[in-house]
Amino acid sequence: MLRDTKPHYEILDGLRGIAAIVVVVFHILEILIPDPTKNPVAHGFLAVDFFFCLSGFVIGYAYDDRIAKIGFATFFLNRLIRLHPLVILGSVLGLLAFLWAPFETTSPVDTFGWTKILLALIGSLFLFPSPILGRFGNVFPLNAPAWSLSMEYFINLVYAFVLVHLSKKLLLLFLAVSTAAIISVASYRGNILGGWGDTTYADGYARVCFSFLMGLTIFRFQFTIKNNIHFLFYAAALTGIFIFPHFHNDWITELFFVIIIFPLLLASGAGSQVSGFFHKACIFLGDLSYPLYMLHYWMMWILIAYMNTAPGEKNLHLAGAIIVVASIALAYAALKLYDEPIRKLLKRKANHNHPKS
Repeated sequence: MLRDTKPHYEILDGLRGIAAIVVVVFHILEILIPDPTKNPVAHGFLAVDFFFCLSGFVIGYAYDDRIAKIGFATFFLNRLIRLHPLVILGSVLGLLAFLWAPFETTSPVDTFGWTKILLALIGSLFLFPSPILGRFGNVFPLNAPAWSLSMEYFINLVYAFVLVHLSKKLLLLFLAVSTAAIISVASYRGNILGGWGDTTYADGYARVCFSFLMGLTIFRFQFTIKNNIHFLFYAAALTGIFIFPHFHNDWITELFFVIIIFPLLLASGAGSQVSGFFHKACIFLGDLSYPLYMLHYWMMWILIAYMNTAPGEKNLHLAGAIIVVASIALAYAALKLYDEPIRKLLKRKANHNHPKS
């Protein structure tokens, strides 16, 4: 396994894995149950805000004390090595599923033409928004979750050039501004769901800025809460947020989760330890989380097309269950056969070219 020499926060790894599984289930259920007030995982989309909060904490932990030593170029290279192999694989799988298009009645090539398809692929590979293939206005129509990766890259740039230099007082000021921004977006939209679509892409900046800055603040101020609470409690609490009933225009509830509860879970989870079976389980879930998040969505388009054939509720639920299992299996296979080997190779080459980093 690819691990840094620093100790890890395994409970946070485990929570990240649970959030990734919830994202898959949420995406399936929002197709099968379009009414969000009836979705059993109604607030699953908030997993992205939890990811951003974790990212702020982890990036601060990993790089605050060494980015000046390794330099900006090495920092960016490390982030590319960590994130981009799965961006590429997710784009390729999305393209193949789009061209194969099972259960579709028309050819995507006939509908959109090769030029638009290739432009969408380039946009997906380089994380440049390209909502040109319909698909409900997704800014990354070949791999919808990539929108949050574009936000992750953005905030990593902001971190390297701005946030890493901030005093604690200025960090709090930035956090206050970002809090005002996400409150404004939530009140205007009536939710914190934006970022993925062509009309709400800018909302994603408010989401990532607040949550990343909150995670970074928790690390910088050492707001960890020492405790002996079991991992299962944290898992249940996080899951409880995701399954909390959704009501129309319940943006205040969503803000409460994002601004108050997620930071508390992060601070508490970082202050607790896990051992034995749950230690291994948390590491496994953490390793699985990113490939699971990045490689599942192409199956959603197949599920939508299958639903349009009117196969019946029982068959749709079976298809959804198969997708959950297939997504986890694919994520694990990609992790072991593609992501870890590629990252190991790229890291070795990077260290060879820059031995002092």
